[in-house]
Amino acid sequence: MTWNFILFYVIILFIFIFCYWRIVRVIRRQAAVMAGHSADAAAAAGQLHSLHQTQTNVIKTMILVSTFYAVSWLPNYIFVLFLNLNRSSRVLPDSGYYASVLIALVYICTNPFIYATKFDPVKQVLLRIMPCRKTSHQVSVNVISVRSVRTSHYTN
Repeated sequence: MTWNFILFYVIILFIFIFCYWRIVRVIRRQAAVMAGHSADAAAAAGQLHSLHQTQTNVIKTMILVSTFYAVSWLPNYIFVLFLNLNRSSRVLPDSGYYASVLIALVYICTNPFIYATKFDPVKQVLLRIMPCRKTSHQVSVNVISVRSVRTSHYTN
């Protein structure tokens, strides 16, 4: 039972943190390369600010995803641990197990929404694939045409 907890809880948290820190390291390396290649100081400052913003977003996403995973899966692992420790007396209700599984499934369902709201590249890809979105140009043209129709109606 301890190995199950270590394999599927502790190691998964370690993988989250390890992979996100590798991403941050790549962003930092990109910032150093961009700063070295840019001759214009203003452009280099803008690129560094953009990369710093990306790095901050990645760190915030890492903290949110890792914490949400740890909080949502811990009740399930604690319940299963208590269940295995008290094998002779099954006093724990099944509803506790189902509630802990439901909390863990909430994490699985909300994880894509975390990425969609916190990580700008994912946000941009989702906006590009949405077929029903209107661009700001279309909206402004529609507003102008409605205003011209209303003013022409009142002047006649």
